[in-house]
Amino acid sequence: MARIMPIQRLSDLLIDQIAAGEVVDRPAAALKELLENSLDAGARAIQIELASGGVKQIKVSDDGEGIARDDLALALARHATSKITTLEDLERVASLGFRGEALASIAAISQLALTSRTASDQHAWRVEAEGDRICTPGPAAGAAGTVAEVRELYYNTPARRKFLRTENTELAHCEETLARIALSRPDVAFTLQHNGKVLRRLPVQSFTQRAAALLGEEFSAAAVTLDQATGLLRLHGLVASPSFNRSARDYQYFFVNGRCVRDRLIAHAIREAFHDVLHHDRHPAFVMFFEIDPARVDVNVHPTKSEVRFRDPQAVHQFVFHAVTNTLAQAPAGSGTVSAPTSLASNAQPISGPNVARESSASYGDTARQHSIPFAARHPTALYDAMFAASSMRASLPGREADTAAPPLGFALAQLGGIYVLAQNQTGLVIVDMHAAHERIMYEKLKSARERGEIPTQVLLIPATLRASRLEVVVVEENADALKQLGFEMAVLGPEALVVRSVPAPLQDADPIDLARDVLREIGEFGASRVLHERRDEMLATMACHAAVRAHCTLTISEMNALLREMEATERSGQCNHGRPTWTQVSISELDRMFQRGQ
Repeated sequence: MARIMPIQRLSDLLIDQIAAGEVVDRPAAALKELLENSLDAGARAIQIELASGGVKQIKVSDDGEGIARDDLALALARHATSKITTLEDLERVASLGFRGEALASIAAISQLALTSRTASDQHAWRVEAEGDRICTPGPAAGAAGTVAEVRELYYNTPARRKFLRTENTELAHCEETLARIALSRPDVAFTLQHNGKVLRRLPVQSFTQRAAALLGEEFSAAAVTLDQATGLLRLHGLVASPSFNRSARDYQYFFVNGRCVRDRLIAHAIREAFHDVLHHDRHPAFVMFFEIDPARVDVNVHPTKSEVRFRDPQAVHQFVFHAVTNTLAQAPAGSGTVSAPTSLASNAQPISGPNVARESSASYGDTARQHSIPFAARHPTALYDAMFAASSMRASLPGREADTAAPPLGFALAQLGGIYVLAQNQTGLVIVDMHAAHERIMYEKLKSARERGEIPTQVLLIPATLRASRLEVVVVEENADALKQLGFEMAVLGPEALVVRSVPAPLQDADPIDLARDVLREIGEFGASRVLHERRDEMLATMACHAAVRAHCTLTISEMNALLREMEATERSGQCNHGRPTWTQVSISELDRMFQRGQ
């Protein structure tokens, strides 16, 4: 049993280091706090200099109003702020920062220096802090504004430093932090340097120009202007038409009174607005600004200030839902990126075919296409003969002696609603959810391939290129071996471009861009080791979903029968990867009861 220690007060340094664990979990979090301070100070131009992904150095220089000499040391003290003074101020927070924790928390785990000059000062003043030691401010050279320099982040908390990812990964997170803040303030110029190289230069520009610069011209071309207001609520910004969609939630930015937040209520309202126009496994893209009376939203929910709580959540939900719904309804129909399902060849090649000719998008994008379903179907004539031969038909009727036994799931009759396959077996009617069934088939194929070693790959005849985020580029740069084990070959074409050259052979008919994005998102979020071991089955299930035939895709009778035969040969084919049934049986006697036959 552990010895019980007497209760004692924690030191200020330890308190700050505990707070830093909530506020500054990685370099990007420290950068966010410094950028918010610069914006609160009225900056119109901000320069960011990073070294080693922000671990060695984060330097933020702005042209804001500056900090007076007497306030410099106080700015580094815990719970010291110029942004609120009373409870009433806290209930109506209009600034980005207000807790007075950020600088103290950063100083507790780094070597921090502030150099600042107000418009009335003849020269700048500089204060330095390291751990719990804060020096006396001294004169320094500097223009009007503030320079915050953070060096050796986590130098005195080595355990925390061990949990950081690679330099490129941490840099990618810093770039995403800049993107969020830069989207909210197109009236401010930003420059980002890393290890002395300029990575991003954003001049003062319009909101649409800023969105195009950060999210790409493809998003801008698909974006619809959103501007709805009622009473004291307003929602405005850009929302991409459903034709431009993503496999991840990476192009979703929602700001409440200028603050980028994550909120389940808002996310649900937007998801519901897209419910009837977007497939459930795709995600919309948007940059939205929600304006509300500060007194009706609580931003003091989490130390990172990334969560909010609304006083009237139901009203907010309904407003956001209707605002987005109305905008989508008024949006003109475009060419889009989702194409109509193509007809399927009745003699589709097996999935193991060595030479597959593919057409892939040669330009950046998220084109969701339905390729031929790789069912190894027999010749249609043989199938029809088998279906309608007298012996097979007699085998399916009760009370008749069968000459030839029908297979367990019978023979296909038709397709219902583009979703279900109807088949006839000896018992009666078989109803199959074709997507769920095919998803299980592909999942089991991938698991079997993985258990035998590396998943076999299929080289694309035309490599697929895609516009990528910095984090996706980093994942490809650092995880070539892991991607190879999953059956992929990808390469970096540029700072925001990737090429997919090979995909897993069982998934050769899936969309390579969507497939690649999901795999990169999983590795980026959980790390290659967890994806290949702890989350292996989840990753394979995600990949299988991409390869499975989609709802409303027309199948020929040959392909329906091929699906039934593959189901019969696949373990656990009665349930999809999510535990739902893939097929059900309605017997002849049940049908007789429905139609009151014999009564």
